[in-house]
Amino acid sequence: MNRKNVWIFLLMLIAVASFCVMPAFAAGETNDEAVETPTALTEEADAADSTGDKALAAAVAVGLAAAGGAVGMGIAIAKSSEGISRQPEAEGRIRTTMMLGLVFIETAIIYALIVAILIIFVL
Repeated sequence: MNRKNVWIFLLMLIAVASFCVMPAFAAGETNDEAVETPTALTEEADAADSTGDKALAAAVAVGLAAAGGAVGMGIAIAKSSEGISRQPEAEGRIRTTMMLGLVFIETAIIYALIVAILIIFVL
């Protein structure tokens, strides 16, 4: 990766992180002594906050797994293409090994999806 791509990646990472943190700053400060709310409303608000947190955790889990898997798959395919171009006689073995590696990477992504579903519906 050249320096320009690294800077673009870092800027995009900062932008995504700032979008995730923005709702915390948008809520503002509340004065608990001045406003008295019934307990049912407070519990309802806590449940809504918990649901949002679960959704955010699930999205981050699946997003990171998918991004990591995509990078891993891209590297694996690139390296196998290089190997096939260097040794065309080993094409079958290289392709078989690459496919097996891609299956393992995809399995890790599916596990992350299952964990995200468990976070949303079980916790």
